[in-house]
Amino acid sequence: MHAFPYYFPTTLKYGNGLAAQAGALIRQFVPADGKLLVVTDEGLMRSGVLDSFFASLRAAEIAYETFDGVAPNPDTAVLERAVGFLKQHGCTAVAGVGGGSSIDTAKGVAAMATSPGSILDYEGYDRIRETPLPIVALPTTSGTGSECTASTVFTNRETLFKTVIISPKLFPQLAILDPELTLRLPPAITAATGMDALTHAIESYVSKQANPISQALALHAIRMIGRSLRKAYYVGADLPAREDLLMGSFLAGVAFSQSKLGNVHAISHTMGGVFNIAHGIANAALLPYVLAFNVPACPERFRDIAQALGADVAGLDDLAAARRVVEEIRALNRALDIPSNIRELGVDLAHLPQMVKDSMRSGNVLVNPRLTNAGDIERIIVAAHRGNIEEIV
Repeated sequence: MHAFPYYFPTTLKYGNGLAAQAGALIRQFVPADGKLLVVTDEGLMRSGVLDSFFASLRAAEIAYETFDGVAPNPDTAVLERAVGFLKQHGCTAVAGVGGGSSIDTAKGVAAMATSPGSILDYEGYDRIRETPLPIVALPTTSGTGSECTASTVFTNRETLFKTVIISPKLFPQLAILDPELTLRLPPAITAATGMDALTHAIESYVSKQANPISQALALHAIRMIGRSLRKAYYVGADLPAREDLLMGSFLAGVAFSQSKLGNVHAISHTMGGVFNIAHGIANAALLPYVLAFNVPACPERFRDIAQALGADVAGLDDLAAARRVVEEIRALNRALDIPSNIRELGVDLAHLPQMVKDSMRSGNVLVNPRLTNAGDIERIIVAAHRGNIEEIV
């Protein structure tokens, strides 16, 4: 077992209907003379899903402003507008309410409200020196786990590279998890975000930087997501399934905040930046190909994952059991109507050299369980584009 630290400062509040009590929970971060910036997206505002949340802010007499200009795969221009909005209105704390893009943007706003320059200046690990404004996160999807991680991601508009900023200062002070907020998610978003969370858990479990704590969390996240994602997709109002997914996403986030991820995220971030593909769908379509590549590196860990997903691996050796994971994920993707190749997502191999270069720039390659070079990344992308997993096996 390698030496490792474990640091997790976020306070979790979990419960059905908790959005209606959010104001009382957030009150401590917004003094009487302060103001909260709520960062969200326009569609969520129109949906009415957040009505109880905003009512709770008014009941707690919290002054607030709302920035609803967040879009999927947020870029630096969105962040700059949000920071300008915050400074214009004199906000002193930030709440990210919505999907991962809203929470990531909120974290970026809180950091850049107190730090000079551009968010891109802080790429990499632990480069933020100033303490951000207080951060509260209330997810309305079960996917990114951003409410419990030390990272945020923004696309560089000039290079189309998705820049990852990691700092212990980016952990939210408070995460509020209310499964009822996820009951109205459309099936396509349920699939994309659920597969994002499952990818986090799987990559975290097999990461070279994993530790016993992160692996315990990741494996249980796999169990919870694996047993509930289909049900939430087909029966959206199934509350126990939604509870499993939201908590599974949180556990996966806590896990990978300690372990980092792997080749799926190294490549999918690149695809998202260049082609503006939804992150969870990019992960899901890539996942079987990266799994097939990684299986020989740690088959005993993949056997654990197969069992957590409910596969019967009795009587199989570790390698055969590990390969069942690939089959399970391909079957799950089919059930969720996720393409079996990345060509259908709009990936153009004319950009292959850039995708390989940008993927290798990711720190996630370094913790991937199987040693990976640029040729390996190219092979994975080409196989995933053709939809031919035999090229990897």
